[in-house]
Amino acid sequence: MEIWINPACSKCRSAVRLLDEEGAAYTVRRYLDDVPDEAEIRAVLGRLGLEPWDITRTQEAAAKELGLKDWPRDADARERWVAALAAHPKLIQRPIITADDGTAVVGRTEEAVRDALGR
Repeated sequence: MEIWINPACSKCRSAVRLLDEEGAAYTVRRYLDDVPDEAEIRAVLGRLGLEPWDITRTQEAAAKELGLKDWPRDADARERWVAALAAHPKLIQRPIITADDGTAVVGRTEEAVRDALGR
């Protein structure tokens, strides 16, 4: 299990705390320092069963600068979104937990983190 975190994020800290309380074996990836490339983002999206716009923090300054709210959300625009996430990792929703069964969850709630633990 791996968790992508921003240590400054309270949701990330809560998720890590819960993983620790449950004795889970996991690896921490500080994705702002160890930025996922486009292939890794595509892989995580596949594990999540989501599209890149589903995991984009659209209220971030970079999202506003890029004008993401006006970008199409369709198959033709998918790679543009993936490239934006790789170029601006602050836009990636957090924390993302990759479960041992090959799936992943966005662990913003205790329920989602527990779901990942059960996989």
